[in-house]
Amino acid sequence: MAGKVLKMDNMNKINGSAKMNVNAENPATTHTHKRCASCCENNLNTSLTYCLLTLLVVPMTACWTDNQQENKESSNLAEVFNNNDTLRSNPTYNSVVPKETIQEIDTVEDRDIEEILRLIRENFKRINSKTDWTFIKNKNLWESAEGGEVKYYYTGDTIEKIIIRQFGETGQILTEYYLLNGDLSFVFEKSVNYNRPIYWDTAKSDENNDNQTFDFGKSEIIEVRSYFDRGKLIRQIKSQDLATPLSDDYLLEEQERLTAQFDKLVEIIKKE
Repeated sequence: MAGKVLKMDNMNKINGSAKMNVNAENPATTHTHKRCASCCENNLNTSLTYCLLTLLVVPMTACWTDNQQENKESSNLAEVFNNNDTLRSNPTYNSVVPKETIQEIDTVEDRDIEEILRLIRENFKRINSKTDWTFIKNKNLWESAEGGEVKYYYTGDTIEKIIIRQFGETGQILTEYYLLNGDLSFVFEKSVNYNRPIYWDTAKSDENNDNQTFDFGKSEIIEVRSYFDRGKLIRQIKSQDLATPLSDDYLLEEQERLTAQFDKLVEIIKKE
């Protein structure tokens, strides 16, 4: 009996000791859990901070990279343009130098000229369709071997058209002058160049061992149309060389030739 009581006491001591041990371990366990929670919270804060920094730093880095690239390109372009000797040889040239707008400028200029030409042609048709002239003055000219004639067409006291015919042994010339608002606007010239002089008959041909005689049908005909605007020759069209561009110097010479002839004809009629 005493042995059982002793045993029971021992058991109670062991149990009590165990309970004490269990109770003694609880504070440590609680502290460990708290520390883990704190660590998790710190890790979460660190992660959020990293994410925020990433969001801020990446765009800034991209902008800095773009700026660096732009600065580099600007530097390259500046170098290209500052060095005239190597400008056209640099591969960047074709992509940065604006294309010339030759076609645009030519289109605008042609539109202006075409409008002027349209007005000149309309005036030409109006004059040639006119039948009720106030009066027409005729004058004979003797500036060539075969002579010639000139006609002045008036509307009221204003000359609108002058036609002159000049005859020669080797050809003849018809010239028509048209006025618009009192100024020379259009000149039509038709030159007929005979194949032989008008007196070149069979006898003359045999005498000169020639195989041709005068034949009007074999004459060379050249037509020239000259368009004026405010006293300036702006275009000339020749039947025999339509595709040949005319130089400014040539146009100026033709302008002086035609205006001198026109002024001379006007002076002739003014003297009457």
